[in-house]
Order: sequence, then structure tokens, then C-alpha cells
Amino acid sequence: MIRRSVLIGTGSVLPKRKVSNAELAEKVDTSDEWIVERTGIRNRHIAGEGETTGTLAIAAAQQALAAAGVDGKDIGLIVLATATPDQTFPATATKVQQAIGANGGIAFDVAAVCSGFLYAISVADSMLRTGMAQRALVIGAETMSRILDWEDRTTCVLFGDGAGAVVLEARDVAEDGPGVIASKLHADGAHGDLLCVDGGPSSTGTVGHLRMKGQEVFRHAVVNLANVLAEVLDAAGIEPKDVDWVVPHQANQRILDATARKFGLPPEKVVVTVDQHANTSAASVPLALDTAVRDGRIKPGQLLVLEAMGGGFTWGACVLRT
Repeated sequence: MIRRSVLIGTGSVLPKRKVSNAELAEKVDTSDEWIVERTGIRNRHIAGEGETTGTLAIAAAQQALAAAGVDGKDIGLIVLATATPDQTFPATATKVQQAIGANGGIAFDVAAVCSGFLYAISVADSMLRTGMAQRALVIGAETMSRILDWEDRTTCVLFGDGAGAVVLEARDVAEDGPGVIASKLHADGAHGDLLCVDGGPSSTGTVGHLRMKGQEVFRHAVVNLANVLAEVLDAAGIEPKDVDWVVPHQANQRILDATARKFGLPPEKVVVTVDQHANTSAASVPLALDTAVRDGRIKPGQLLVLEAMGGGFTWGACVLRT
């Protein structure tokens, strides 16, 4: 038997307001055809009044808890990945903790932008396997719309808001049993200026806006994601043909296609939701995961690979069996 963090529930939520490419084209110099051709994005959801990263995270967490059949008081660890917290401090994770009645346990935020959920699930897995908690709530939640420059058509069309969550439980399972099998994480600060926010409390005293050099980010993303996929599968001792589903960061359809081709993965094994909610940063992997669980594509006993790359640069991948 081996100690693993087993996935027992998923949940996700999108803001009420849905914004199509056509609606965006009324405000910035763009078109539905231009956006779809270059990104695959057709819609995104934008947080409205009263909707914050925290409220979205709480709603996704409640869905995941319900799916897992677990009460909030039974959660001993909350790791929330976000680049858009409600406040500089306290951590948005503590707001979730208060809302679900898990006070007294461990709760903190992780900042790794689009790779945040991969970082968060790896941290939670390590803490569960070493006995820091029995059950963990891992969340990716963002309100990227709050840091967009709505006059920059190269970035404002790419992002949306949302949240996704999973519940993990530490269990002793057989070698071929369920749970997180392997994780690999990386970062390279040499490329931090290619995808960043031009503000912050210590540097400018402002929130700032998202800035991106798209072509260079695309090039690094395809190479880094293919490499980390190979690395994590090797660590897990499995072949690409053994993978049932790849659940990638939903940034751009062209990145998803190029990564799959480079690694020899058939497109029908890749979960794609970017067309419906655009790039939701740390929320995109758990959003896609919950979508595929709820529509029946992902079933018990399957091998999944989660992967993402984001600003920093940060990137990572995780292999788990449902």
C-alpha cells in the first residue's frame, strides 16, 4: 500500500455575465473571426458587482464539497491559487475557510499565475502525504478582468473570470490505485517580462495591468509544456498511450493543438473548454477538469495529466488516477 492524495470531488463556477466576441468587438478594434482564428475563444465570463475572486472560490468550493460528500469542517487544509486576490492580505483562502466552517485548519494562497493550480495541488499533495491534514480543498480562482487594459485588444480578448476546486483525501491505496502519482514544477524568472502585470503594492502602489508579448509566450509554452509532460510521465512510469485524458491550462487553442502534436497526443484525448471561458489563469485547469467530470468524459480509474504554464515563467504537470 502507498499513501496518496485521492481526488474525491470537483466543482466550478463562472460569473453570471457572459461576454461574446461580438460584444467585445463593439468596444475594441477586433472581430469574432479574428479572435476565434487566433485563439479558439468564443465567450468569456466577467465578474460583476458583488462577484470577487473570493465569492467565486467559495461557490466552487461548496460544489466540490457537495460532490465529495464532505462537510466544510472536515477540511484541514485549503490552498488557493490566484493572481487576483480580494486583498493583498489576508489570504483569500481564509475567506473560503470562514465561509465553509473550516476555521482552525491551514489556509493560504499560492501565486504562480496560470500554473497556480498545479503548484497548489502539488503543495497540498505533499502536505497530505506527510500527515499535515487528512482532507484538502485545492482551488484556482481569478477575476482577471480586474487587471486587464480594456483598450489593449491583444490582451483583453484573451482572459475571463471563474473558479474551480477539488477535494483531495489522504488514503492508503494499492500501487495501481487512485490518487496523485507524480508532479513536476518549474520556474524561470529570466522571462518574467514576457507575461506580467505592470504594478504592485511594493513597486508602484497600484494594481497595474496585464502585459504580454504573445508570440514569445507561445513559443516558450509549446516547448516547456511538451518537456514537462515527458518529465512527469517518466516520473509516473507511464507512456503517452496510457493517458486517458489531458486536462491542460486553457489559454489558447493553438497552444493546445501544438503541444498535443509535439507530444504525439491525439486531440480527442485533450479536454478543451477555452472556447467557453477564455483564459481564466489559475482557474482554467480545475474548470476544465470539473466540466469533463460532470459531463461523464472523466470516469473512475482513468489516468489524467494536468498541465499549465503561466507568467513568471512558471510551468508544471501532474499525473493522477481518478
